[in-house]
Amino acid sequence: MQLTKTLGTSLIGALALGALSGQALAQDKGSVNIAYVEWADNIASSNVLRVVLEQQGYQVETTSLSAAAMWQAVAFGDADMMTAWLPTTHAQYYSQLQDQVENLGPNFEGTRLGLVVPSYVEEVNSIEDLASHADEFDDAITGIDPGAGIMSITEQAMEDYGLDDLELTTGSDATMTAALGSAIANQQPIVVTGWTPHWMFSRWDLKYLEDPQNAFGEAEQIDTVVREGLEDDDPEAYCIFNNFRWSPDEMGAMMLLNEQQGSDPYENAKQWVADHQALVDSWTEGCQQG
Repeated sequence: MQLTKTLGTSLIGALALGALSGQALAQDKGSVNIAYVEWADNIASSNVLRVVLEQQGYQVETTSLSAAAMWQAVAFGDADMMTAWLPTTHAQYYSQLQDQVENLGPNFEGTRLGLVVPSYVEEVNSIEDLASHADEFDDAITGIDPGAGIMSITEQAMEDYGLDDLELTTGSDATMTAALGSAIANQQPIVVTGWTPHWMFSRWDLKYLEDPQNAFGEAEQIDTVVREGLEDDDPEAYCIFNNFRWSPDEMGAMMLLNEQQGSDPYENAKQWVADHQALVDSWTEGCQQG
């Protein structure tokens, strides 16, 4: 009797373990690689979608690349992204690779690019004004990584406005905002390459310089661009990428979490997803297969 009971218990345990293993296998839907650039909005969107996809059973890797390498990774079928600034910032990459990728349309609308100064810089209100005030800015415009679309646009803008006495310095989003924060702390003039959405506009009182020549173009959008064949290979992941949309307030909440010193964007994304479950559900609704 005891032996029968033991065997029965073991059998039940084995069946339960098998069921759990089968459940785990069913939930393991494969892997997704999200490529992004180290910009505040890119970090926010990539980590949020990583958490959402993981909740649906995917193993997700996020890969930080230069803008050029990010586009190449999608074109080669190695990654997908939610960070295509169009029609201007990433126009060069898109024109070269649009036949090798699939653009799912905007996930964020109402972006802006330009040159930005603290609002206390009262005598400079237009890009044109920089020519006669170059020495006040140490003859420099503080930029970000050299492969970023905004950098090539800024270089052309400097030519258009005759800013021969100014140098565009390179760095990263982090080094640019660090320089901006240091200048503001000391009430010093500084001009940086800026874009919206970005948390710096929530933290500091800043202004875009007027752009009468429209060198930085009109308002843009951020598009989701995926590898060709994703819809056939993985219709559920494709559906979630395609449904991903958020507003300036929703993205801003995530970026503000990331701006906190020492915070982890991935852990912040978990918190953000938990706080915005209704929106997240709209991204996954109707995507489950089988």
